[in-house]
Amino acid sequence: MTHTSGSAFSANEEAEARRKAEEEANEKFAARYRELNLFWRIAVTTATVIVVLLAINQIFNLGFLVGEVMLTARYLYLFAGFILAMVFIYFPATRWSSRTKVDWYDLLVIAAIIGIFSYFAWNAEQIVVQAWEYAAPDLAIYLSLVTWLIVLEAGRRAGGVPILLIVLLLSLYPLVADQMPDIIAGLGMSLTEASTFHIFSSESMFGIPMQVAASLLFGFLLFGVCLQHTGAGQFFINLAFALLGKTRGGPAKVAIFSSGLMGSMSGDPVTNVLTTGPLSIPAMRRIGFPRGYSAGVEACASTGGVMMPPIMGATAFVMANFLGVSYVDVAIAAIIPSLLYFFGLFMQIDAYAARRDLKGLPEVELPSLRQVLKDGWYFIFVFALLVWMLIYLQREATAPFYATLLLLVINQLTKHRWGIKQALEYVRACGLILGELGGILAAIGLIVGALQVTGMAGTLTNDLVYIAGGNVLVLLAMGAVTSFVLGIGMTVTAAYIFLAIILAPALVGAGLDAMASHMFIMYWGMLSFITPPVALSAFAAASVAKVSAMKAGFEAMRLGTIIYFIPFFFVFNPALLMQGSWIEIAIVLSTAVIGVLFLSAALQGYLIGVGTLGSGVVGLSSRALLAASGLTLAAPGGGMLGVSHTALLAVALLLLATSIALALLQRKRDGRPAQLCGDGVTGCE
Repeated sequence: MTHTSGSAFSANEEAEARRKAEEEANEKFAARYRELNLFWRIAVTTATVIVVLLAINQIFNLGFLVGEVMLTARYLYLFAGFILAMVFIYFPATRWSSRTKVDWYDLLVIAAIIGIFSYFAWNAEQIVVQAWEYAAPDLAIYLSLVTWLIVLEAGRRAGGVPILLIVLLLSLYPLVADQMPDIIAGLGMSLTEASTFHIFSSESMFGIPMQVAASLLFGFLLFGVCLQHTGAGQFFINLAFALLGKTRGGPAKVAIFSSGLMGSMSGDPVTNVLTTGPLSIPAMRRIGFPRGYSAGVEACASTGGVMMPPIMGATAFVMANFLGVSYVDVAIAAIIPSLLYFFGLFMQIDAYAARRDLKGLPEVELPSLRQVLKDGWYFIFVFALLVWMLIYLQREATAPFYATLLLLVINQLTKHRWGIKQALEYVRACGLILGELGGILAAIGLIVGALQVTGMAGTLTNDLVYIAGGNVLVLLAMGAVTSFVLGIGMTVTAAYIFLAIILAPALVGAGLDAMASHMFIMYWGMLSFITPPVALSAFAAASVAKVSAMKAGFEAMRLGTIIYFIPFFFVFNPALLMQGSWIEIAIVLSTAVIGVLFLSAALQGYLIGVGTLGSGVVGLSSRALLAASGLTLAAPGGGMLGVSHTALLAVALLLLATSIALALLQRKRDGRPAQLCGDGVTGCE
C-alpha cells in the first residue's frame, strides 16, 4: 500500500511495519514451535486432513467410512490420537530441544500414541459396553497409565508448566481424597482405578472439553484460520482505517475495531497483539500517542476480541455445553457486555485525543472505503451467512463448515486466490491450532474427571457457600479473585472449566442467574491478560511498542477499567445479557451506555460538552463525582441490586450536576470562560 493507493501508511512505513510484524511472528514461532522439514510437514498435513475428514463424517452423519455413523467413543479416540501426535511433532520438549527435527524420544511417544489409540479405537464398543472405566482388562490398565503420562506431557507442551502442575495435582487427587481433611475429602481410588476412569470414562479426558472440541468447536477453528489465511485481517484493518482513520485519535480507534475483530477470529489475545500490533501501534505513535498508552490500547482491544460474537473463543462453546444451551444463546448473551467494553475503550480514546488535541491521519493517506469494500466484500457476506445459519437455521455444528466452504470458493474467484502452497499452509495452520488447543483440553479434562469421581465438585461448592455465609456479594468477590488468580497461570478456557464445576453451582445455588454466573467466571478469568503483575497481552504489546512492560500493563488496566465492573452489573440484572423483557433490556442498555460514557470521561479527564475537567483538588473531585455518576447509571436497577431505575437515575444526575459545577468552577479559577463547550471556547478542542 502506498500514498497513491490510499494506504494508511507511506510505502516505507508500511514496509517497516510489515518487517516488524514478520519478526514478531517469527520470534513467537521460534520460541514455541518447530520448523518442520518436508517429511514432517507432509506428516502433519496428512494427519490434519484425516482429522478433518473424520470430523466431517461424524458431524454431518455421512457414514462414508463404515457405512454408518461412527461410534462416538471410537471417533473421540481417533480424534485425540491424531491431535496428541501433532502436539509432539509441533512442540519441542524444552527450549534446548531441536527446532528443526523431531527428537528420538518424541518419535517413541508418537509411536506409542499411534499404537495405544488404535487399540482404544478398535475396542471402542467393548470399552463402552463393558464399562472399562470400572473393570478394564490388564493390558488396557497398563495402556491407560501410559496415556495419562502422555496427556500430562502434552498439556505441558501446549499450555505450559502451570497447566502441568495444576492438572497433575488434581488428576492425582482421587488417590488421596479419602485421607484428606473433611472439608476437602472425597471418594478414594487406587492408581489403576483412577487411570482407567480418566481414560475410559466420558467424564474425564473425554469429557466436556474434548467432546466440545471434537464436535461444536471444530468447525469454528477451521473457519477462523481460513479467515486469517484469506486476508480477512488486512481487510478489517483497511476497513477500520477507511471508517475511523481521519477522526481524532483515529489510529487508536482503528486498533479497537480491527483488533477486536481479529481477536474474535483467533481466540488468543497474545497472538492477536502480535498480529495487529505492529501495524496499529506505529500508527498511534505517529499522531502523538505515548508508547505505553498505545500498547495499552492494543492489549485491551485484542483481549476484548475473545468475548466478541459471533466467533468467540473456545470458552464460549464449553460454556454452552455446561449450561445445556445452544452456542447462539451464549453469543447473544455476550453482545451487550462486549459492546459496552469496546464503547468504553472508544470513548476513552476519544476523550484522551480531545484533551491532547491529537488529530487523525490525513485523508490522502487513508484507503478508500469503496475500494476496501470492493476488494473484501465477501468477508462481510460470509459472516452474514454464518450468523444467519446460526440464529435462523440453528445449525451450530455445521454452519462454520458451510461458511468456510463458501469463503474458499469466493476467494478462488478473486485476486487473492490460493495456489497449492497457500492451501498447504492453511492445512498446516489448522493442524497447529488443533494440536495446541487439543493438548490443553485433553489435560484439562483430567481435572474435570478428578473432581467428578471424588465428589469434590459438590463438596467445594457447599464449602464456598458456607464460607461466604450466604452473602452473595462475598461469594461474587471470592469468585472474582479466584477466577483472576487462576487466569494468571492457566488459559481462560482452563480456568473457566475448573470454576464452572466448583464455583458456578455455588453462585446459581445462591439465587443468581446461571448464564450470568458462568459469564462472570469467564470475564474475570480473562482479566489477567490486562492486569499486572502477569498481563500477557499488555506485555506482548509492550514488546512491540518498545516500552516498559509494567507501564503498558497499568495503562491497559486503566483503559479496561469498565470490564472490572461489567460482570457485576450483569449478575445484578441479567437484562444486560439479553434476558428479560425488551423494555427492561432497553432501559438497562441505555443507562449503561451513558454511564460508561461518563466513566470513560472521568478516567481521561475530558467530558464532551464540558471539555477538560482540570486537575488539583477541585478537578480531581469533579472527575471522582463523574466516575461515581457513571457507575451509578451503568449499574442496572431492579434485579438483585434492589434499587429502582428511577432512584439510580436521580442519584446519578445529582452527582453529574455537582461534577459539572466543580469543572466549571475549576475553569473559572484557571481564567477560562465558565461556560459549556461550544465553537471557539478555549480548552474544549
